[in-house]
Amino acid sequence: MRILIALTFLMVGFLPVSAQNGWKAGVARVAITPQQEMWMAGFASRTHASEGKLHDLWAKALVLEDADGKQAVMITTDLLGFPKVLSDDIRTKLNAKYKLSKAQIILNSSHTHSGPVLGTALSDIYPLNEAEQRKIDQYAELLSNQIIKLVGYAVQALQPATLQSQNGVTRFQVNRRNNNAATLETLTEIAGPGDAAVPVLKVSDSKGKIIAIAFGYACHPTVLDQYKWSGDYPGFAQIELEKLYPGASALFFQGAGADQNPLPRHTVPLAIQYGKTLAAAVERVLSEDMKPLDAKLSTAYTELELSLTTAPTKEQFSALASKTTSYQQKWANRMIEKIDKGEKFQTSYPFPIQVWKLGEQAIMTMGGELVVDYAINLKKIFGQDTFVMGYTNDVMTYIPSTTILREGGYEGEVAAIVYGLPATWASDVEIEILNGMVQLAKQAGVVKPESRVIKN
Repeated sequence: MRILIALTFLMVGFLPVSAQNGWKAGVARVAITPQQEMWMAGFASRTHASEGKLHDLWAKALVLEDADGKQAVMITTDLLGFPKVLSDDIRTKLNAKYKLSKAQIILNSSHTHSGPVLGTALSDIYPLNEAEQRKIDQYAELLSNQIIKLVGYAVQALQPATLQSQNGVTRFQVNRRNNNAATLETLTEIAGPGDAAVPVLKVSDSKGKIIAIAFGYACHPTVLDQYKWSGDYPGFAQIELEKLYPGASALFFQGAGADQNPLPRHTVPLAIQYGKTLAAAVERVLSEDMKPLDAKLSTAYTELELSLTTAPTKEQFSALASKTTSYQQKWANRMIEKIDKGEKFQTSYPFPIQVWKLGEQAIMTMGGELVVDYAINLKKIFGQDTFVMGYTNDVMTYIPSTTILREGGYEGEVAAIVYGLPATWASDVEIEILNGMVQLAKQAGVVKPESRVIKN
């Protein structure tokens, strides 16, 4: 059975004029809403496939070219997260067709829980049969090909442009580890760390008209748990901004929001409210003076071999299988099958980290479901204006801080089972990632605030 994807491209026109600062930019988008019922990603509680849509899901691409002709592409999507196999496939094709290295590609997912399942990601939590898995595999193949075409359209649309950046602020994210959602209405204080920043990148053509707005926020898109496709609050935010700025494409990227929830939640009006709230924060930034970015692009990328703890024994897996149900039992039995087949468990994982520098704007990306501590710590090191993205290039499981690993719970322990890993992260994961980011920042030319030379 062939899965069809509705295809709608929005291309920016061609203008043979020169921009003062030397940037070129091209933007395009494609609707990636499945055209038939499919299993939805993110919640284990769902019992059947999708039923229609609230609005379309989108993949959007922003290609940038600096004064020296170096290019990079930011791809944002209304999806739960790209598993490694799919992400590698897309980036390999982009390298072959457009000579873009992994360092030059940001592949970010909003983490909406109202999009389709991709590949075999989180397979233990979904009750899938062979027919449903075939739909998922066919969708993933089509999605990969459409993203390649999408980037091509954005490259063709390159035109002289100016870039500006700035951080806004809004607060509807709540740290879910430190606040009880059931008693939220009685709380007079919200506890726990959070990141209220709204990073905004404005791209304008040579006449000053906004053609692209890339913006982010660090908060789970889990307002909605229904059976209709949607981008959740980020989807509504993008819709609102594209109404406010006709002809512009709004691209949402997810930050370090793995332990942050939009609360209260579970209704469409709340998702719309949060979307408009986020869009208002972006609109405010766009209406004020923003930092102009010189047409100098540098990029850096590497994969850290992060260690996993020792996997349980067959006896321990058997004990878990006998006393649990649902996805935990399925996971334990699958691990036992691996042992019986003589397969060795992985002891580490190639974790993607990345740094872009657009003029003086640092953008730092990491894979996985990144908890907010990483954004907080990176901003302490590199300054509060740093843009931090999680859910980029590969979403393999949660990325907890040392504190969360020690405390355990869903983000620190259970998530490894949900994502199908044989064990949890080793205790040094946060140190390894932060050290890796510091070294990669040096490679990209990003300096700490105290190291910057002040010009008179």
